[in-house]
Amino acid sequence: MAHCYWHDALEGATPGDLVTLTGDEAHHAAVVSRMRRGERVLVSDGRGVLAEGVIDRAERDGVDVVLQHVQEVPAPTPRIGLAQALAKGDRAELAVQASTELGIDAIVPWQARRSVVQWKADRREKSLERWRKVVREAGKQAIRPHLPEVGDVVDAAGLAALAEEWQLVVLDPAASVTIAEIAVERDVLLVVGPEGGIEAAELEALAAAGAMQVRMGDHVLRTSTAGPAGIAALSVRLGRW
Repeated sequence: MAHCYWHDALEGATPGDLVTLTGDEAHHAAVVSRMRRGERVLVSDGRGVLAEGVIDRAERDGVDVVLQHVQEVPAPTPRIGLAQALAKGDRAELAVQASTELGIDAIVPWQARRSVVQWKADRREKSLERWRKVVREAGKQAIRPHLPEVGDVVDAAGLAALAEEWQLVVLDPAASVTIAEIAVERDVLLVVGPEGGIEAAELEALAAAGAMQVRMGDHVLRTSTAGPAGIAALSVRLGRW
């Protein structure tokens, strides 16, 4: 399987064009993966363009790739998004990584009331950038033409406001309805709570906005696995897999 790298300026690219990987992408290709002239690679802009090309020059300061095949991959519909509650340790990042590999289309960090972790001041920007880096690396591994956007962190009120754009589906092990039983009418945003669960007041606010509560099965899943499990179930139901 060819290695995949990111390049932001692929819009309008055609076979025969030369693009240059720079920065971390060039370092990874030339130094970490030891790619050499003549080897084939994939290049994507994360917005739907996926190109195959051959390396013409491989140096740590820049890797030149001559494109041979360029395609525009349509985004899947309906979209599946993940509102992931902030969690201690690396649990939330594990959910973001796995969800990206599984095909999630959007990620919303959620500052739930029971989240032990708090994103405040400078930590907020650093944490958002960390999640976006995790997305880029996971998307590269999965060779994804479309990278999910990581939105700004929201509280329960901000999450409820997203009901105008998304069909909110709250994963709750106490729910009476399973994810296999719901009707998917538009873009779906899976809502995953923190380790301590979602507070009753938050559930009420989301329900008032039209959110439905569903369970994955008979087991209680960790905050790091509930989202990926939900994505897998919906991907099968929607014919994405």
